[in-house]
Amino acid sequence: MTVIENVFICITAPLLFSLLCMKRRERRMMVFLLSGMSMCLLSSYISSYLAMVQGADVVHASMEISPLVEEIMKFLPMIFFLMVFEPKKEDIPVNVMMIAVGFATFENICYLMRNGSGHLVNLAIRGFATGAMHVMCGYMVAMGLVHLWDRDWIRVAGTLSLMAVAISYHGIYNILVTQTGPAAVIGYCLPLATAGIAWAARKRFNRKYPRRTAAF
Repeated sequence: MTVIENVFICITAPLLFSLLCMKRRERRMMVFLLSGMSMCLLSSYISSYLAMVQGADVVHASMEISPLVEEIMKFLPMIFFLMVFEPKKEDIPVNVMMIAVGFATFENICYLMRNGSGHLVNLAIRGFATGAMHVMCGYMVAMGLVHLWDRDWIRVAGTLSLMAVAISYHGIYNILVTQTGPAAVIGYCLPLATAGIAWAARKRFNRKYPRRTAAF
């Protein structure tokens, strides 16, 4: 095994044991957190393989391959949960978020291992920005799952449309942060600004329509 698999085992092992001490709701959230980390590891395998097949370098792979692979992989645990367990609508968003958080956490660990810890400020900026980007992509998909999943005629089209938006958003972020100068600054600020706007809009909407937003 390579170093990254060893790190994955060391991180997930105590989290797996913690499941024995949790109640049902907390256990489910931890399972989705672990699922996000696992999907991150699998995404790196798939992205690396596709990049090798297409002859793409690291930069082009991060722009063209990684957004598609990562967003699809993050979606798989949630679609399995929906189709097999048929959860309540209010349980969907938080579980989607936990997948995104787990994915972003392990991705930041991988980035730290590749680039070292010499530049704390850069790592902090990158960590917060990437975390916000993954959470926002998860939030977009969660909105579709909550509001569209019980409507058969629009379930597939609506969810796929929001997946396309999440993939595009992810791709734009990757394109910007691989640049230098103002483009990189805009890229790092984009998910943080989007998260702030989404939080303000959600808070205002909840005040206006409290009964219609119980799941959020």
